[in-house]
Amino acid sequence: MEWIQQLINGISLGSIYALIALGYTMVYGIIKLINFAHGDVFMVGSFIGFYSITVFGLGFFPALIISMTACALFGVIIERIAYKRLRNATRIAALITAIGVSLLIEYGVIYIRGAQSEAYPDFFKKTFELYGVQISMQSILILSVSVVLMIILQFIVHKTKTGKAMRAVSHDTEAAKLMGINVDNTISATFAIGSALAGAAGVIFGVYYTKIDPLMGVIPGVKAFIAAVLGGIGIIPGAMVGGLLLGVIESVVSAVGFSLWRDAAAFVILILILIFRPSGIFGKNAREKV
Repeated sequence: MEWIQQLINGISLGSIYALIALGYTMVYGIIKLINFAHGDVFMVGSFIGFYSITVFGLGFFPALIISMTACALFGVIIERIAYKRLRNATRIAALITAIGVSLLIEYGVIYIRGAQSEAYPDFFKKTFELYGVQISMQSILILSVSVVLMIILQFIVHKTKTGKAMRAVSHDTEAAKLMGINVDNTISATFAIGSALAGAAGVIFGVYYTKIDPLMGVIPGVKAFIAAVLGGIGIIPGAMVGGLLLGVIESVVSAVGFSLWRDAAAFVILILILIFRPSGIFGKNAREKV
């Protein structure tokens, strides 16, 4: 029964990683950029949700929607100000810019509100027992919200005009331009969707772990990036599977008595993936012209 409990905890944690990882993989799939500021968008979303609940007295779902909307707008602003000018720049220039944006967001938040942590209100603390396993309403909520958002994302990508444009730009940017697709708007839409998912992850992370702070996006952001690499960077189903798998692995590591090595497990996985399967679980090896 203990293993089933850890599996449930791992799926809950993995759902959060998966939502963040989707933003990484979508942006990389379109413009081949690792947006290291994405973890900080997740942090901003968590704080927006917190203030929506505590200051404005909103419930969980209104706070979730507000956080997603604000983060979508925030993601577009970041893309337009920081990344748009670097479309044709070297990858190292874009990477350094992403790190700079990440630090700017973190310490900008600290400057505005201070470095102290906050505690999310207690939501959905009820638990019920199923065949001897204690299942919390939080775990059910996190998994339900994550699954719904992933289904919506799949619908957007495969069934809408914007999604078709995203797939076209990802496949061949120049050909997409010749077909009349507005590449700039498509890239902005990608940032908006990915950032909205990060905002949602921030709110459910706050509900699940209670404590939030301005530097909270660093470790989950890096782990979500590892999850995206694990599944196959640039592949949406890969980010989902990679996030869930990473969450379960972390929970198993804790269950066998190595809780202090929990964070290290993610980096061990990254090293192993880069050595034995650099393209990830769902990725295909492809030559890259230099």
